[in-house]
Amino acid sequence: MQLALVVALTVAALLAPPASRLLAAGATAPPGAVAGAVTGARPAADDDTVPAVGRTWPVGVRPRVPRGWEPPATVYGPGHRGVDLAAAPGAPVRAVVDGRVSFAGRVAGKGVVSVELAGTGDPPLRTTYEPVRASVPQGAEVTAGEVIGTVEAGGSHCTAPCVHWGLLRGGTYLDPLSLLPPWLLHRGPSRLLPVLGVPLP
Repeated sequence: MQLALVVALTVAALLAPPASRLLAAGATAPPGAVAGAVTGARPAADDDTVPAVGRTWPVGVRPRVPRGWEPPATVYGPGHRGVDLAAAPGAPVRAVVDGRVSFAGRVAGKGVVSVELAGTGDPPLRTTYEPVRASVPQGAEVTAGEVIGTVEAGGSHCTAPCVHWGLLRGGTYLDPLSLLPPWLLHRGPSRLLPVLGVPLP
């Protein structure tokens, strides 16, 4: 009975929408909640959906998020078009999902890497990472978890070193945290659960 309850709760947690979608519905982001920059891109529409296909965080295991997703109300309106992740200069930056590097270079003096995500529709989803010194060329195929560059010491808009992680579909900004499934978004330390009613081998 208890084992069935544990299984049911686990399945429910895995099927629940990511916290980022719940926050987008109107709740206030918690402190440390969790963006890319493409000038002129339009804000997210209500019908934009993002598959939770992420397999890793761009930096670290569960990085601190100094500033989260704050979608602008209009194309040029104020907001935060992505997520800032705390990261030390020189730290590796990884592809979140398999894809193809669509850009690796400098924009307004900042190193930027952009990856089109495989199997995410037409137009495909695209992640952006900055400030990042690219270690992969434009056109390269990358896999989830593969290092695509390192955090640059300068060029961040954060008060402390960070990576700005963005997500777009065409010209529409989306919440990059939506890419992460609940098991990755909320992963904490492993805990052993008691197994009751199961005979010892």
